[in-house]
Amino acid sequence: MQQKEIFETYESDVRSYCRNFPAVFTTAVGSVVTDVDGNSYIDFFDGAGALNYGHNNPYIKGKVIEYLQGDGVMHWMDMMTAPKAELIETMQTKILQPRGLNYKIAFPGPTGTNCIELALKLARKAKQRSNVWAYMGAFHGMTLGSMELTTDRTDRNAAGISLGNCTHIPAPYMFPELDTIKYMQTLLDDDHSGVSKPAAIFLETVQAEGGIYVFSEQYLRDLREFCTKNDILLVIDDIQVGCCRTGRFFSFERAGIEPDMVCLSKSIGGIGLPMAMVLVKPEYDSLKPGEHNGTFRGNQLGFVASKASLEYVLEAKVEEGVKEREAVMREFLQKNIVDVYGDKGISIRGIGCMWGIEMNKNAVSKAVLQECFKNKLILERAGRDDSVVKLMPSCVIPMDTLMQGLEIVKKAVDTVMATL
Repeated sequence: MQQKEIFETYESDVRSYCRNFPAVFTTAVGSVVTDVDGNSYIDFFDGAGALNYGHNNPYIKGKVIEYLQGDGVMHWMDMMTAPKAELIETMQTKILQPRGLNYKIAFPGPTGTNCIELALKLARKAKQRSNVWAYMGAFHGMTLGSMELTTDRTDRNAAGISLGNCTHIPAPYMFPELDTIKYMQTLLDDDHSGVSKPAAIFLETVQAEGGIYVFSEQYLRDLREFCTKNDILLVIDDIQVGCCRTGRFFSFERAGIEPDMVCLSKSIGGIGLPMAMVLVKPEYDSLKPGEHNGTFRGNQLGFVASKASLEYVLEAKVEEGVKEREAVMREFLQKNIVDVYGDKGISIRGIGCMWGIEMNKNAVSKAVLQECFKNKLILERAGRDDSVVKLMPSCVIPMDTLMQGLEIVKKAVDTVMATL
């Protein structure tokens, strides 16, 4: 049986990404992945943000191999281990304290949605309120608690039950004429609003799956002030847009704010290893021992890779590199996409190494994706009706590889637009 037939015959129909990229992949180095037929593809998908430092980053991989060869403990629940201690110390002394941030570190199960589940528990217990608020356009995960916050209709319908305990606020880009901070204050003050005061507001500072919408620095500062004024916790979901993706290690740094909790996963695992953590202000560390657990919250290889990734970020000056790549991507997309097709409603949005091309229609964005894949570039789509072509290369992608990928995007857009 051919390998593709194995997946089609025996793997569940729930699989998704592979349907857009009909190849069987074998190896990956940096920003290039190779399939069983020897075809090489430039990666602008980046594991949906899990590979910010590239495939098989040699520094991080070296630390993992060294640990494996030394017979280090592999699984040990939430026991005290040397890798966990070293990660905690590195996160505190190299990342948090230099930024003036004071957080305790909680390790949930090793995925982003586990982070959100834990943050929900912490917030609800700390504030003794069951309701939370999130924004329309949000994606916070696919388990039942996190799906209460996620807004995509298809995702929510798949739950099979009614999802409650969350009030969704219009994102500020949806109605520019609406002061959403004032709107939220009205919900609290009006005794006929019908909306319960939340324990927390959950926010992606850049809505990734929502269509690459960047919340302004001023809005983030106003939201922080609103939450402080009203005794509401501010929880930042940095699962996809953290770890240098926007140009700073944390996506909220550009606004100079301090959230009450921060959820990290994906690239905090260094080279794609399952890893997650919730940073929580000490006064909101509200759960008793065992009130949240998970068999793989003690993923030792994840701890090793995560510590190595933090070292790599600092030694390789990744934040500075992202800003250089941001300028290149912005200029290229403006010149070759907006200046050419702006009068047809095509636009771009983005920050750092995360950009979206708004094609306005599902069929058009899908055609661009397929054309890119045909020319050996892998990327995905996002936004309402999947109308946004999402460019998310590694934060350390070589400049020549970045330009090759961008040229493929340009060629794909030109080809598709010529047919309309």
